[in-house]
Amino acid sequence: MDMNPAINRAWHAVRDHSRAHEAFTYVYPVISRRSGGLSLGVNLNPNKRCNFDCVYCEVDRRTPGKRGAVDPARLGEELTLLVRSVREGALANTTKFREAGETARVIRDIAFSGDGEPTMVPNFAACVEVVVAVKQQEGLTEAKLVLITNATGLDRPDVQRGIEWMAQHRGEVWGKLDAGTEDYYRRVNRSRVPLDRILENLLLTARVRPIIIQSLFFRMAGSGMPPAEVEAYCDRLEGLMAGGGQIREVHAYTVARPTPEPWATALTADELEALAARIRVRTGLAVRTFA
Repeated sequence: MDMNPAINRAWHAVRDHSRAHEAFTYVYPVISRRSGGLSLGVNLNPNKRCNFDCVYCEVDRRTPGKRGAVDPARLGEELTLLVRSVREGALANTTKFREAGETARVIRDIAFSGDGEPTMVPNFAACVEVVVAVKQQEGLTEAKLVLITNATGLDRPDVQRGIEWMAQHRGEVWGKLDAGTEDYYRRVNRSRVPLDRILENLLLTARVRPIIIQSLFFRMAGSGMPPAEVEAYCDRLEGLMAGGGQIREVHAYTVARPTPEPWATALTADELEALAARIRVRTGLAVRTFA
């Protein structure tokens, strides 16, 4: 269950996870229930490039993204300004964040999560180095660094360097796994990348350090995940652990904002908790739900 009940999902800053904030290109603030408070997002994909086309993704891909490579120097400047805005109370006094009160004054994490897959950028490690430098410069010793990823690029040497640097500064990897079979995966995530590659990359990463598995469960044309698919999904988790992978916990969540496909709709809190209970029984893993 959600371990942060003080965060009201009706707050504007919880309902609206827009990546647009002031004149910034790369950084944006949100109140995240999974982060337990204020999360500063780092959008390495303002060009909206992604190798997934998830049926539930709220990114507007009909509107073209911004062209150009990621500029680490500008990223660092923007992040510094945003951190200081939080510290000085300016963010908490904006219309969007005012109702969040003190929650908007404490940075819980800095998360690589944006309009596409962050590991697709060619200079991921350089971007991590800049974020770490700001974290140290601004004294954010308690804030985590989080990579929210579909796992397709976790085997890239540059990405592995970035993750290693993150790990030395309270870093975590949250890897997506929404399915247990290739067929369901292609229906939900609509990617040309084989599911086996996702699993291989999750295992590669989890053998080195514990990861969090993030899974979005929903109704597809009125029906939840089929029971056989739930069992196949649990088989995948067990396979990762049997292969030496370390899974800290599973984040099970559901649709929270409008989706591009009207037939992709949210589970109820009870439905999501029942699904989580089955995963716990099958795998022995800790599962947190966010309905």
